[in-house]
Amino acid sequence: MQHRTITTAALAAVIALAVPTNAWASSSHSGHHPAPTSSTVTYTASDAVIPNPQRGFDHTTETHYRADGSGYTPLDAATLEGYRADGVTQIVRVFYMEAFVDQRRLSPAWLALVQHDYDTARAAGVSVITRFAYVQGGSYPYSAPYGDADLPTVLAHIKQLTPVLRRNADVIPTLQEGFIGLWGEGYYTDHFASDPANPGVLTEADKDARRQVIAAELAALPSSRSIQVRTMQMKQDALRTTSGTAGALTPQQAHDGSAASRIGHHNDCFLASPDDFGTFLSDPLSLDQDYLAADSRYVLVGGETCAVNAPRSEYPSAAAEMAKYHYSYLNLDYNKDVLSTWGQDGMTDAAKKLGYRFTMTSSTVTSGKHPAVSVSVRNDGWAAPYNRRPVQLVLTNGHRHVTVPVRADASSWQPGTTATLTASLRKVPAGKWEVALAMPAAERSVSRDPAFAIQTANVGTWDAAAGVNELGQVVTVRR
Repeated sequence: MQHRTITTAALAAVIALAVPTNAWASSSHSGHHPAPTSSTVTYTASDAVIPNPQRGFDHTTETHYRADGSGYTPLDAATLEGYRADGVTQIVRVFYMEAFVDQRRLSPAWLALVQHDYDTARAAGVSVITRFAYVQGGSYPYSAPYGDADLPTVLAHIKQLTPVLRRNADVIPTLQEGFIGLWGEGYYTDHFASDPANPGVLTEADKDARRQVIAAELAALPSSRSIQVRTMQMKQDALRTTSGTAGALTPQQAHDGSAASRIGHHNDCFLASPDDFGTFLSDPLSLDQDYLAADSRYVLVGGETCAVNAPRSEYPSAAAEMAKYHYSYLNLDYNKDVLSTWGQDGMTDAAKKLGYRFTMTSSTVTSGKHPAVSVSVRNDGWAAPYNRRPVQLVLTNGHRHVTVPVRADASSWQPGTTATLTASLRKVPAGKWEVALAMPAAERSVSRDPAFAIQTANVGTWDAAAGVNELGQVVTVRR
């Protein structure tokens, strides 16, 4: 099957406002060509849970590598395939590195195990939100020494992990900061708080050490990838910014590649108490809450619940907060006491709305000498995609495919808004073409895998084999 790609520049594909059907019909034409014709189709929204990439409920897994090499539990292909069948497209994976807490060199054997996990996930069509840590907590209350690594060791390990992170960025949608403290959550640490017995009090030297870890992680990742920190204060300290909306990411910074645009948040005690067990740390708490509501429009937020705290932890309140803070994912495994109070209706609603949920509303095609396609897409989810997402039109005539890049990035489609895409088809070969909308992964290694493509929430439009959303439209290109 022949495949042809037309460049964006040649096609002058642009995002534009919707153009009325009669405006298409009035396009100029020479006398010897048939008058241009237009056709508009509207689409029915689906009520189904859509298993789209990098959004929704996740499963959280962990594995260990102890001094004797024991404890490593590889990812299982059948288990991951079962997750996908249940609508789960990403996992959180915590790699505990007990063997290396006092060693600067990571072993090739362990690095090979990590690589194998990413290969397994890629084959299953599952993304791996990644965290590295050295030690778990035991029974509360926790006391020093906690057992995490010092700054030189952490930086040495990040440097050695850099090739792995870059090689597998296609299935690592984000990296949680990790490394510091119990569970890699940045607290209860021997080396990143001057007084381990009081780890909530940080000196400027402590903050600088943490800044070095974040800077090393951002440098280790491709510029297309972000990290997540455990509290809003951690990002504020890293950037030397304030809390409240004044310190949050601005629309102008949102996609500029700066550190601010590449640091998101994971709240692993969501809904548990007024301050989510130390997640919101500002005085008053509303400063951090306002900060997160603004910042999360453009960076990733996810996490897990950890304690019943009615009525806030019940679904009406939880849903309102997940919308406010633009949640993209939530742990399906913990805390089940919280999630069970949501009921089936609440869980289904969250499964639909976590992250983005794109619904095509209508499309218009114009045939003739100046062919064009316009598609309107509404985001019914709680967030925009948190990584770059290209947009394409795919034209087929039974034996040939032509891909038309659209100058658009679906990561800019904010919740509650409608984007209208308009593309010229002037360079497409003459003939009749069926039209589909595609939103494949940006990374070439998985860009042709339907498991990593976005399906719109519509009835009867998804081509699962091709990973495209059929418009039910035929455009005729004349010369």
